[in-house]
Amino acid sequence: MAETGRLYISKDGLKKLEEELEYLRTVRRKEVAERIVQAKEYGDITDNSEYEDAKNEQAFVEGRILELEKILRIATVLEERDLPSETVTIGSRVKLENITAGEEEEYVIVGNVEEVDPRKCYISAQSPLGHAVLGKRALEEFFIDALVGRISYRIKEIVR
Repeated sequence: MAETGRLYISKDGLKKLEEELEYLRTVRRKEVAERIVQAKEYGDITDNSEYEDAKNEQAFVEGRILELEKILRIATVLEERDLPSETVTIGSRVKLENITAGEEEEYVIVGNVEEVDPRKCYISAQSPLGHAVLGKRALEEFFIDALVGRISYRIKEIVR
């Protein structure tokens, strides 16, 4: 989340959250309500594990709906045209040289933890690497202190 109480998110990330919210409201709520009704039909609910499971799932679904509604209320969609191209910002795709390991790495810096996806190399701006790279320019060097020691990087390219 940004210091201003805003949360920066991509258009794709916003769409994904809106779709999840819609699914939870229209599909999951009904499915869980049906599970609760079925569990009540088994009789006494005091020792009914099906009923307890369904109620726990209902609490999770309702909690997630509230969380998504809050995120969407404070979300600011990042427009690519508004992002500077000469420095790393949220929304940048960054090609890095890990000088310490002698490897190349590529990441997309995202502002919303909901968009973090290690499989796609989407990392949070609040992560140690994401935070360290923000505001840097191409060819600039920086380092992070990790559990394995200090890791040095060079920004090879900033891509939009």
